[in-house]
Parts: sequence; structure tokens; C-alpha cells
Amino acid sequence: MYGNIQPQTSNIEHMLTQPLQSKFTISNGREVIIETGRLARQADGSVTVRQGNCIILATVVANKEPKEGQSFFPLSVDYQEKFASAGRIPGSFFKREARLNDYEILTSRLIDRALRPLFPDDYLCEVQVLVTLISSDPEVMPDALACLAASAALAVSDIPIQEIISEVRVAKIEGQFVINPLRSELAKADLNFIIAATEKNIMMVEGEAKECIEEDLVKCIELGHEAIIVQVKAQEELRRLKGVTAKREYKKPLHHEEVREKVTAFTTPKVYEVAKAALSKHDRADRFQAIEDELMEYLKSHFIVSEGENLADDIKKFAKEYYHDVQYNVVRDMMLKDKVRLDGRKLDEVRALNMEVDVLPSPHGAALFTRGETQSLTTVTLGTPLDSTLIESAAVSDYSKFFLHYNFPPFSTGEVKMMRGVGRREVGHGNLAMRSLKQMMPGGDFPYTVRVVSDILESNGSSSMATVCAASLALMDAGVGIPKHVSGVAMGLISKDGQFAILTDILGDEDHLGDMDFKVTGTRDGICGVQMDIKVDGLSMDVMRKALAQAKEGRLHILNAMYATIPEARNDVKPHAPRMVKLFIDKEFIGAVIGPGGKVIQEIQRETGTTINLEEKNSMGEISIFSTNKEGVEKAVSWIKGIVAVPQVGDVYDATVKSIMPFGAFVEFLPGKQGLVHISEVSWKRLETLEGVLNEGDKIKVKLIGTDPKSGKFKLSRKILIPKPEGQGQSRQEDRQG
Repeated sequence: MYGNIQPQTSNIEHMLTQPLQSKFTISNGREVIIETGRLARQADGSVTVRQGNCIILATVVANKEPKEGQSFFPLSVDYQEKFASAGRIPGSFFKREARLNDYEILTSRLIDRALRPLFPDDYLCEVQVLVTLISSDPEVMPDALACLAASAALAVSDIPIQEIISEVRVAKIEGQFVINPLRSELAKADLNFIIAATEKNIMMVEGEAKECIEEDLVKCIELGHEAIIVQVKAQEELRRLKGVTAKREYKKPLHHEEVREKVTAFTTPKVYEVAKAALSKHDRADRFQAIEDELMEYLKSHFIVSEGENLADDIKKFAKEYYHDVQYNVVRDMMLKDKVRLDGRKLDEVRALNMEVDVLPSPHGAALFTRGETQSLTTVTLGTPLDSTLIESAAVSDYSKFFLHYNFPPFSTGEVKMMRGVGRREVGHGNLAMRSLKQMMPGGDFPYTVRVVSDILESNGSSSMATVCAASLALMDAGVGIPKHVSGVAMGLISKDGQFAILTDILGDEDHLGDMDFKVTGTRDGICGVQMDIKVDGLSMDVMRKALAQAKEGRLHILNAMYATIPEARNDVKPHAPRMVKLFIDKEFIGAVIGPGGKVIQEIQRETGTTINLEEKNSMGEISIFSTNKEGVEKAVSWIKGIVAVPQVGDVYDATVKSIMPFGAFVEFLPGKQGLVHISEVSWKRLETLEGVLNEGDKIKVKLIGTDPKSGKFKLSRKILIPKPEGQGQSRQEDRQG
């Protein structure tokens, strides 16, 4: 009726293009393939990156024009893992991917922080980068390839980036540095860092280590940069194959030179006076605001504004922008030339420290750490293995018994903001502190699940490093057996015309005005964590070494104060913290402890007020018993020991009478084990009945005198434990017992 449907041809150019590829190899000859022209062809730039069975799709789209009146660069980066990539269905109620999990947020941040400096300062068009794991390989870590994919998508587009970048993971495994190790190899790593760089400059470093020395970190960065250069050249080759030769034109912000000159001349000496006055954060902000108000009145007389009228909006906008530039330049020049900082400190000086432990009565551990105008109140909560949290990605699902949450409420900076849940910054800062402290956490036999919560009460720079210090103090206060304190310090860098100044323990304003934000955590013996963002080109390894050496001095200074506060972990948990006893039983008794349908273990928990976790490990039953009540723990231990105990003839037990029969009494002498005290074994006196002698619920001592060879039932005697009256003959049973 409808006739034959014939295939149609298309004259759309991009439908006729063939996929283009560029390849390179990494550690042990593993091949990585970058491809464009096959998927998502309506995006401004689209690539796939493949290693093994791991395939990542990255797309980038940029608006042609900035929004009217926009004065900032709106870049959004989202990394997401599709569960179908690993042949899995999401476990949520809706059975679809929901909001990004912490791992995806952290990977998005790794990409964002590396990409953002690539765009010109005057480029204000909105850019969206989406990176998606569409095929998973259980041995390939996708986060090490995600930024490569994002950069390659930008490289094959006409979006005006200044340089091409890439990221690699560098790990030290059994003494050898490895680029992008496999997941199974990474489990044995002593050092694990992600490094981002252009062909010429390092852009970002983030990772963790088991107390590595500073020179190992420098070596790691150098090797990572060598690998990145290969990846940058592969992207350049793909761009050449694509034929991208020119970047799109874009609308640049307008400037007003007359306003710039007047703002600079009027505000520069005033800003300098405020900057060198060593004021507090809010006092300094108020003084800077007062200068801005004076500036606006001054400009009115130069731009013919009638009395009572305001400056034109465009003049006001230019004035605010140029005034910000003045602050930026004046403060930087003051630090470089005068070697004076905003709060009057020397370049390598740490702010005043104050720290306390055991500051809250109810948490299992608590510490208050104050450094200058930054303050963290951190608590530790001890829980059972049942409180562990599920860490899930497309390829791996695992449970973690240690996690740290970082909260940054608006009052900490004296602001009013909507509380809309945890932001990406809070996830990132919490992760840096968590991975640093994780290096010192007790090993696999440690029974507790540990939750650390850092609430930032004041903030003027380095709140993530305050979290590390406060958490270390709180863990020791809680009796968690960390062997050493971990501290952290945030470093800054000001550089201009070959001069540079390295700043220890930076303020919030110094972070904003500086060329580097370099956070280093560690013990007295080495580095545990690093997070570095570099905003300037050409940072040499010599400057890096000096920054690391100065960071070590600051870290040790803080550590000395921490050890003076609490030198080691308490030898026991707080009285109100969960008590824990661990038992090991033969595998054959696991069923007896659990009981049919969990009846026995549930009864034990109910009657003793404990929480019991039972797992089979290494062909043994491992039982962990938790309770805040010491007597409850002891009762549960006794109960379980009774279940798994093998009664021995001759042993004496405390028994409870369960039932009375004409021929004797049945008693429970061990939990779940009953035996018969025959009427002849109750008393030396001959009894016709047990009425008036024993009652249900009576507590008596009995001795196991034998078992029935046919039924295996236990035979018990009360009489044998009672002194024999004089003149009574020896019973046949005594003859048998000898």
C-alpha cells in the first residue's frame, strides 16, 4: 500500500565526515585512542577517549554571545557515569541516574579547575562541558582520562581556548612511578596524585600519599608533565586532522580609559594605606567599601551629574571593576616589594593558634581549632559496621568505615545565604581532609565506623586545613588509635616580573589575589595530601621546592601546638561511646548463634541492649558486639560463649530451672543448652517429689556428670556439689565418678 521505502541520501556536510582518530601509549604499552566525528556531532566539540573497554564521551557547547550585563565567565563542568556502562541498573527507587554522587562531583572539580584558566580573561560567553562514562572497564580509572576528553573536545572546536591541557594519574607502586596505573595496581600505591598541565606549565595537582617526602612529590610532578606533553601533542594532531585553524570571534567587554585613569589615581594611595594597616577581615572590607563610596562621589564631579542624581550605570560598573583591579595590584605589589601582608604577618608566619579538645559533653570526640579568623568545630562519632557508607560508582561498589563531612554555613563569613544543601566546594574540601587523615586511620581490624564532621564557624582562608587539624585532635580525643597527628597549611604565591613571594597560611583575600593556592597536609614524617591550583604560567620546579620547604616549616609549627594539646590518642573511648568486644568462633557455630530466621541473635541483642555484627572471614565466624553499656556487652559475650561452648564432663555451671517433672528437673546450664537433674541427683536425701525443693526459675549450681550415649542428652547433678551428711553411704553415681 505504501510502496517500498528507499534509503535517502543527505547533503548535510557533517553527516558525510568520517571519524578521525589520534593515538598514543602510556605505561606498559597501553593504547589510548581519541576519536571525533562519530558521536554528538551537533555539539561545538565532541570526542571519545578509549582505553581498554573504558570509553568516555566529552562534549562542549558555548553560546555565541555573553548575556547582557554579565561580568563573569560562566563555565559549568559535569562528569557523570552511566550505570549501563558497567551493565548495571541503578539501585535508586526511580532506577535512573540521579544527582551526581561525591565521586562524580570530585571528578567534575578536577576537570573544572584545570580547564578554567585556559579561557581568555575577556571571554564571558557561557560554556558547558559534559563528560560521560559510556563504557566501563573495571581496571581503568576513568577520572584520569576525563580531563583529557574534555580538553580534546575543546581542541576540536572553534571555542577560543588559549592552550591545550591534559591530566594524568601518577602513582608510586613498589618503589616505581607508574602513569595511569590499573585499578588493581593502585591498591598497592604509596603515592597517588592527579596532575594537570599544558605543554609548558603545571596547572593543578591533587592527591594523597603515605607520608611521602617533598622530593618524591616534585619527581611525581615532573614525570606526570612528561606524560601530559605526549597527550597534548595527540590532541594537536586530532585538531590538525579536523582542520581547525581559527577560533571564533567573540564580543569583548567594553572599557572606559578615562574612568580607569581617574579610579587608579584617586584610589591607589588610599588602598595602600588600608592594605598596610593590618586590619581584621571585616574592618578591612569596611574601609575598602568606604573608599569605593568616596570614589563614586568623586566621579560625580567629573561626569557632570546634577545634585541628587546618581552616576550612570555604565560609569558605576566600570568604576567598580577598575577599583577591584587597583586593590589587586596594590596588595600584590605591597607583598612583593615591602614583604608585608594584609594582617601584618611575615611571609612565612602562621597566624595565632588556639586549640582545645573534649569541648562538647555528648559527642564521642570533639575539638575546637582556631587559627586567626578561621575556626573549625569538629566532632567524631563512633558507630558499628552497620553504619558504614556505600561508595558506589559504575564499576565498583564498596563500603567505607571512615568518612568526613565538611560544612560551610554562611554565618562563618558574616553573610546571609540560602541553605541549599552541600555544594561542590564542601564536597571537595571534605574529601581533601578525609584522604589526608585516612593515611593514619587504624587498619582492617579496627571495629568502629568513624564519622568526622567539621563545622566551620569562622572563615578567613584555609578552612579545609583547619578541618584537617581539628579532625586529628578530635580523633585522638575520641580514642581512635591514630599513631600521629596530621596538620595542614595553605600556601600562596605572588609573582611579577621575575620576583616572587611565597606566603604561609594564606588569608581569604590572599587566596583571591594570589597566583597559587597550594594546600599541603602531613605528619612530622611526610606529606599525606596535596591540593594545588596554579593561576600563573611558568612556575619553575625551584619555586615549587621552596614552596614545599616553607609549607613543611608551617606544618611542623602547627603540629607542635597540636601535640602540646593532646600528645596521643586516649587509651580508651569515652564512657558514653559504644563499647566493642570482638569474638572469633568456629564456622560450624555461626548458625547456632544466628538461630532460625535470626531468632537467637535478635534475642541476644534485645535482652542485652547490644548491637551484634557477625561475618564469616577466613573460615571463622567474626562477631563484633557493641553497646554503650558495659554490663550489656559482658552479658552478650557470656551468652555467645555459652552457645559455642562444648560442655565437658566434670565442669560446674550456674543453671536455671526451666521445668519440673516427676522424675527430675530440666535446667539450662549454658545458653541454649539444657540437661536433666534426675530426682536422685537433687539431694542426698531420698525424695519422692521435687515439690517444695525446686521451683521453675530457681538458680542452682550443677555439675555435668555424663551424657546419654543414645540421645546425647546431658546428665547433671546438684547433689554432688552439696556436702554429704555424716553417716550417708556413697552413691553408685559417686562410685562411677570416682
